[in-house]
Amino acid sequence: MAFSTLELEDLKAAKHILEHPGLAARISDMVGVPVEKGFAMLPEKWHLTVNEAARKTIETALKIALSTIKPDTPALSPANRWHKFAVGATGAAGGAFGLAALAIELPVSTAIMLRSIAAIARGQGENLDSAEARLQCIQVLALGGLSKDDDAAETGYFAVRAAMAKAVSDAAVHLTRKGLADKSAPVIVRFIARVAARFSIVVSEKAVAQAVPVVGALGGALINTLFIGHFQDIGGAHFTIRRLERCHGPETVRRIYGEV
Repeated sequence: MAFSTLELEDLKAAKHILEHPGLAARISDMVGVPVEKGFAMLPEKWHLTVNEAARKTIETALKIALSTIKPDTPALSPANRWHKFAVGATGAAGGAFGLAALAIELPVSTAIMLRSIAAIARGQGENLDSAEARLQCIQVLALGGLSKDDDAAETGYFAVRAAMAKAVSDAAVHLTRKGLADKSAPVIVRFIARVAARFSIVVSEKAVAQAVPVVGALGGALINTLFIGHFQDIGGAHFTIRRLERCHGPETVRRIYGEV
């Protein structure tokens, strides 16, 4: 079945978002300081704090995905605004207390954000009753940023998906059979590590912005609103691709993705 004009437009819009994840640019425009310059404002061992906060946040996100995301989650609608407001409120605390609050604020913000992503997934036809679909919601957190250390062959959307495919698949099989009874299983640890490694890239950009002295509580709220908006965009694009793959097949979608 050929792609409709609307499907081609959806694919083109999704590609633009997925190949140009731009949280750093959004933050730089807001605070008036390039994010790259802000890294100098953080403590010497800030990356250890960020990486650990990201890892623990993904652990929490996995528990939430399996225990509180329901198969009948309403598709995202005006509730989108509620999610942004709630995450903005947690960002106010992060902005007021800086990097020290990251370990407390980030899991809360991400939990709210994950429910928003699940609602987006449901709206694109995902069956949230399956462990695989719920893990796809968490995988969105790994699609939101590119590192300067990334190999050029690993930075594209499909390249990142391919690199993570086995970790997602193995974790889904394990969780379907055993749930989170064995949280230390190698396949679960591997999945968390893979997502956290990429999620920490965007968390670093957020932490840099909140370390800027002029940001403060109000700026922290705005940064968190940008943070959730960024991942909502990524989630919408990712689940658009998956919807089209269910209709036309992964190979066809990937081929046309390269042409639009």
